Amino acid sequence: MSSKRMAGVTLVELVIAIVIVSVALAGLVAVFTRATRASADPVVTQQMLAIGESLIEEIMLKPFTIDPAPATSRADFNDIRDFDPKDDAQDGYATTGIRNIDGDPIPGLESYNVAVRINAASVALTSVPAGDALRVRVTVTHGAERLELNAWKTAPLP
Repeated sequence: MSSKRMAGVTLVELVIAIVIVSVALAGLVAVFTRATRASADPVVTQQMLAIGESLIEEIMLKPFTIDPAPATSRADFNDIRDFDPKDDAQDGYATTGIRNIDGDPIPGLESYNVAVRINAASVALTSVPAGDALRVRVTVTHGAERLELNAWKTAPLP
């Protein structure tokens, strides 16, 4: 009798191998799908940050001195308080959809909103009297997501 062994795999072994590979591939596809969906969120966050930073920069470039007659159009804002003339808990300048300085909507940014609140500092900052500091808050929203940026503007030294 010859004890010749046959090489190869049986049908049962082949089916088991296909099932194992299929389960592993399904797991990888699920991970890649989840990663792809989550990768859109950083884009929205980065866009919100860019919108907030650009508005904060625009506000911070305005002088601290307050003009007694506040402007009504963003293009005419000539001091920091034009963005929020009242020192209260309500937002001042706010838009639905992002707009340029002339008030024209910026294409692609219609789903973002922005609001500005400027209040006098409730406590004195280091070596700055309380009346000479303003807290600037810019809040950018996109759906349920919200991003708030804060800055301080102080009066120039005499």
